[in-house]
Amino acid sequence: MSARPRVFATRNIPSPGMDLLKSECDVTIWPHGRIISHEELTENVAGVDGILCHYINTIDEQVLDAAGPNLKVVATFAVGYDLIDVEACHKRNVQVGHTPNVLSDSVAELAVALLLASSRRLKEGMADITNGQADGKWESGLYLSGPETKGSTVGIIGLGRIGLAVAKRLKGFDVARFLYYDIAEVPLAVEVSAEFASFERLLSESDFVLACCSSNSDNYGLFDKEAFKKMKNSAVFVNVTRGILVNQDDLYEALTTGQIFAAGLDATTPEPISKNHPLVKLDNCIILPHIGSSTTTTRNNMSILTAKNILAGLKGEALIQCVKKKA
Repeated sequence: MSARPRVFATRNIPSPGMDLLKSECDVTIWPHGRIISHEELTENVAGVDGILCHYINTIDEQVLDAAGPNLKVVATFAVGYDLIDVEACHKRNVQVGHTPNVLSDSVAELAVALLLASSRRLKEGMADITNGQADGKWESGLYLSGPETKGSTVGIIGLGRIGLAVAKRLKGFDVARFLYYDIAEVPLAVEVSAEFASFERLLSESDFVLACCSSNSDNYGLFDKEAFKKMKNSAVFVNVTRGILVNQDDLYEALTTGQIFAAGLDATTPEPISKNHPLVKLDNCIILPHIGSSTTTTRNNMSILTAKNILAGLKGEALIQCVKKKA
């Protein structure tokens, strides 16, 4: 029997990280194309020393108990760790790792892409070409017209690493001003000349509203009917973090009644969203399958950081990026 540590992975990760992990561990990877169920996860972790999971996998007391006393580390191939019971892990002296700092640029890049695609109505334009319905239309003065970024006000909810990276990229589009809302004023806001504002003021004055904040129990459904009512009818809403920030029924109503102009989503509830969901059918709503970090460089870096977190935990060392215990 191998004396090497045993690690169970709920899904494969890019080769730089997986190769590193396999060089020192015996790794079992969930072999099926579908997402592993909670029951199947519980059945597969018995006796392992480490668990490599993804943000969609729930790591609770049932999974931890099934893994048993050998378990030393749980590392997620993601920044968010909403579904990991961190307190239960720490009670068992199990360290928890994640991958912050390495994906801010790629997520910010996608946020800008969604903003532009939504405001410039690219989904509708591509559909007209595909369906052969563009003939003659493009000569119409306002055909597929939408708001532009030059001279606009951009409101960013959560001026953390991702929010700041978004603002830095949009500066080149001649945005007139940036507003931001956060739990407190952010010193780095000076880098983009962003002005701290209340949530209500940001919504009412912004031409583009971007959700770049992390999720917690205090902001579930933050973007609801009342929030959308405060926005301009010409406003574009973009969410690149977590679907639970948005009441999707209220968003649908806002988009179909003209309360707001358009939306671009890289995060939904559930993920992936059903192809039959009403939002998917809308011309003025672009939805992606949570691919904000999907650049080759970022995903490779995430895989390496995840592997290094696991290897450090297996050796009883501090993780490179560790979810800290509550004080």
